[in-house]
Amino acid sequence: MNNISDKKLINYGEAIYEACFQEMALDKNVFVYGLGVDDPKGHYGTCKNFHKTYGKKRSFDVPLSEDALTGIGIGSALSGLRPVYVHQRMDFLLLCMNQLINMAAKLRYISSGEHSVPIVIRAAIGRSWGQGAQHSQSFQSFFMHVPGIKVIAPTTPHDAKGALIASIRDNNPVVFIEHRMLYNNAGYVPSESYEIPFGKGRVLKEGNDITIVGVSHTVEDSLRASSLLKEVGVNAEIIDPISLSPIDYDLIRKSVLKTRRLLVVDNGWTTCGFSSEIITDIAINCQNIKCERLGFVDTPCPTTPSLEEVFYPNPKSIAIKANKMCDGDIKWCPPEVVNKEITSFKGPF
Repeated sequence: MNNISDKKLINYGEAIYEACFQEMALDKNVFVYGLGVDDPKGHYGTCKNFHKTYGKKRSFDVPLSEDALTGIGIGSALSGLRPVYVHQRMDFLLLCMNQLINMAAKLRYISSGEHSVPIVIRAAIGRSWGQGAQHSQSFQSFFMHVPGIKVIAPTTPHDAKGALIASIRDNNPVVFIEHRMLYNNAGYVPSESYEIPFGKGRVLKEGNDITIVGVSHTVEDSLRASSLLKEVGVNAEIIDPISLSPIDYDLIRKSVLKTRRLLVVDNGWTTCGFSSEIITDIAINCQNIKCERLGFVDTPCPTTPSLEEVFYPNPKSIAIKANKMCDGDIKWCPPEVVNKEITSFKGPF
């Protein structure tokens, strides 16, 4: 819908809540489970009171046994149900990799299409306030590497709702990535049910000088950087891929052929990451494109705020890199941009 009067202003977490709530109402086979989904906070409000509305058989808390519980989800999916398994941090997916990669991702293929595994794995990325090395990792590239798993990382409330609905309805496993710092960001969202298609990204800001592609929260940082770049006459085009596997390569190529410059700002380490994949595609399919990338510093994430500040890409570092790529003044130093969602977060969950 294009008319803003047909939409309401809600935040990212509320959009995810609405997607799950509506799908549970439409399809009795959808159920939601995970650590803390039935506590008063309801996983940042995204699962609040589901157990009261739909009963404890369709929304329930679980023990810390990720591998076994992923197996339960896969078995349920094979039986015709549509499980949504919620993880408070993406780091915990390391404990269920065999189930996800060797089972969920491959069962449709090895059964010649006879069986499907319609399971959604919701995973939140942590950041700030002492998350440290073990509660802040971003593993999208792990799952992008595996055929049979879709990987989705929406940035806006509108896309979060539509992409989650599409994920729940899909007949194959989906890793749905949510960034902790996005939950309170607001946007206009249709009240009715709708889907955001897999493999389709979005241009959030048009520009002619450089293409900047982010992932999840780094899309927000890239938009802030584009405001800084206006001060030096650089008009950046900002792309939100939304879908990381499959990727909307056509959208990115079209933009890059216009701007002739590409900066990929990964929400993760750059080695063998999302940024590597995008730049490789551009190198193969386009010519004479200036490419750069930013991502996590090549260390585990520090806990100390002063060190954490330099670990992540931020609007200032993105703007400086983009300006240099556009042959701007190498001495230009934009002001710091305060990320309110980070400074206001008082964790741990």
